[in-house]
Amino acid sequence: GREAAETASETARKTFEEGALADTLPSVEVAKADLEAGIGILSLFVTAGLADSNGEARRHIQGGAVRLNDQPVTDDRRAVTLQDLGAEGVVKLSLGKKKHVLVRPV
Repeated sequence: GREAAETASETARKTFEEGALADTLPSVEVAKADLEAGIGILSLFVTAGLADSNGEARRHIQGGAVRLNDQPVTDDRRAVTLQDLGAEGVVKLSLGKKKHVLVRPV
């Protein structure tokens, strides 16, 4: 309804105009131990629901559509670790301009 549309509009404005991480962005929880050991970007994209398979995620990377914390990813063998956590304590995965997921360690 109207309220949901206004919430979505505000989330989009914060995300794109201010570069802020809106609390209403979809998020997925990943074990902190996995981030300590380093989890592959391909499997993280599948876990986050941004790709259906590692192959699809790899094609997105090769096509230049993948960003990690708003930085382009060009290496499909990149590992995401605790060092990639932002100031908010999350990792932001983006596919294209409109699909974003926050990865929260638990």
